[in-house]
Amino acid sequence: MSETHASTTPLLDTIQTPADTRTLDLDGLRQLADELRTETIDAVSSTGGHLGAGLGVVELTVALHHVFETPKDVLIWDVGHQAYPHKILTGRRDRIRTLRQGGGLSGFTKRAESAYDPFGAAHASTSISAGLGFAVGRDLKGADNRVVAVIGDGALSAGMAYEALNNAGHLKSRLTVILNDNDMSIAPPTGAMSGYLAKLVSGQKYTSLRRAAKKMIENMPRSVKEAARKTEEFTRAMATGGAWFEEMGFYYVGPIDGHNLDHLVPILENVKDYADGPVLVHVVTQKGKGYGPAEAAADKYHGVAKFDVETGQQKKSSGGAPSYTSVFASELISQAKQDGDVVAVTAAMPSGTGLDQFAQAFPDRCFDVGIAEQHAVTFAAGLAAEGLKPFAAIYSTFLQRGYDQVVHDVAIQNLPVRFAIDRAGLVGADGPTHAGSFDIGYMGALPNMVVMAAGDELELRRMVATATQYDDGPIAFRYPRGAGLGLEMPEAVSPLEIGKGRVLRQGEDVALLNFGGRLSACQAAAEALDGHGLGVTVADMRFAKPLDTDLLKQLVHHHKAVLTIEEGAMGGFGAYVLQYLAAEGALDTGLRIRTLTLPDRFQDQDSPEAMYAEAGLDADGIVRTVLAIMPAAARGLVTA
Repeated sequence: MSETHASTTPLLDTIQTPADTRTLDLDGLRQLADELRTETIDAVSSTGGHLGAGLGVVELTVALHHVFETPKDVLIWDVGHQAYPHKILTGRRDRIRTLRQGGGLSGFTKRAESAYDPFGAAHASTSISAGLGFAVGRDLKGADNRVVAVIGDGALSAGMAYEALNNAGHLKSRLTVILNDNDMSIAPPTGAMSGYLAKLVSGQKYTSLRRAAKKMIENMPRSVKEAARKTEEFTRAMATGGAWFEEMGFYYVGPIDGHNLDHLVPILENVKDYADGPVLVHVVTQKGKGYGPAEAAADKYHGVAKFDVETGQQKKSSGGAPSYTSVFASELISQAKQDGDVVAVTAAMPSGTGLDQFAQAFPDRCFDVGIAEQHAVTFAAGLAAEGLKPFAAIYSTFLQRGYDQVVHDVAIQNLPVRFAIDRAGLVGADGPTHAGSFDIGYMGALPNMVVMAAGDELELRRMVATATQYDDGPIAFRYPRGAGLGLEMPEAVSPLEIGKGRVLRQGEDVALLNFGGRLSACQAAAEALDGHGLGVTVADMRFAKPLDTDLLKQLVHHHKAVLTIEEGAMGGFGAYVLQYLAAEGALDTGLRIRTLTLPDRFQDQDSPEAMYAEAGLDADGIVRTVLAIMPAAARGLVTA
């Protein structure tokens, strides 16, 4: 960790709101930054979460709150996983060790949590669009506050960021964009000279001279005006590296050292009231800055479990069953060894989806396209059209961003893209922004789409094999976050028959129709209901589309009650079952049927177990639902 500057008196204890930082000089700000970094490390060591990104913006966070009058001035953090230092400075220090826990602070910015979080974010590349909305809204209302959007270089790989830059440059609204360059290093700073030039071109004398020069040549011929404009922009861009942003309509300042408060503070002071249009300040930072284990890590401690501060050793659980993600990756590698047409696509999540393992085995057949889900889907469609077998491995929550491409470029053309939908269902600590709640409905709504869900890790392997062999159109399979059930694995697996489920337990009273990762809860509920004298059938339906209608009719005909169970929102598997049964007239027979889904609201973060219990999708919840409908139904006294 970095050394404390100036006084050894703890400054952080005196900071209740960002306004308290505005009384500090540069020495005080440096001391505050050091203490803020230490506090962030200590807090995340006890909660887990995103660490490296936050450590990289400690000085920037201090400088922004010192220079701008938040929350009157709007400060928007892109993605939000770097906002832990921001939360500490904005009155949430006393709750920072509740991060990502039930009833605690969100791991991302959240409007309902604080006035200092004007815009919630957990998906990348939204900050400039939102910031422009705030800026235009301010202008329409005649207000005079400032708007700042902080975006990382990685987030610039998304098309949405470019759309926003283009529109902001066109509208010429007063907006400050901070480009936090912590990886790509578009134009690395060149020491003191770079900082000097940045302060020079952001200063009032330079910008006043620039405006005076523009006025002076206003009445000159267009050719002279255009030549002067290009000369000034070219000269400044050559010195500072921002020609591209200038072409987008931004006044570019930088690059500057994002850890040097001597540069950050005066430059932000210079640009905060720049009135001739949007300005972009390019700061270069280091992920994990100030914490040795994070600086040395390949991923800069992007996301960590609880850890020991002294050693950096993460306290991850040892042993146990492999994760669904690793099972998917292993089986995809096995299929690729047998089939040279298998390729894989990910959108900036190679380790999260397990495709880093695939890339090690097949570096020429794995493609990380950056934070660009729309491109990932259409790129995969092009691969499929060329005769390859693309697997697009994308989290359920992120696939939402590429849905138009799933419809237009894949489904309408009936191209055999294989969608491996990771993080299906609830994800615990990351909360509603990352929950995979909607893919059953939005994928199942599409003609030509096959939709599967794995009840256990062996079924996931079989679905990977099924998707590899399926060439009749697009196919999707979903699987949850976390560890599997610990099943014994055969060396090889066979593919499934499309649209066919399986019965795991036979009873005569109640049929539980599982779709996806609630299979073990269904089995536990069946055991419990046996103690209540009820015979329970457990069917793992495997397919939401096409439904196994033969099995469905059989189960409906031979049971007094049917429950569908899925870890997805309303409008998914249960809705497909109801629609089929209604069309067949099966709902007119006195059948008692219930659809168990996630609740029709966004659930805040908690442990997955607590969240599923709250949703009524654990074994106890299933038992309660059955007992609520069966006493009367079993006696034949209730009709549907």
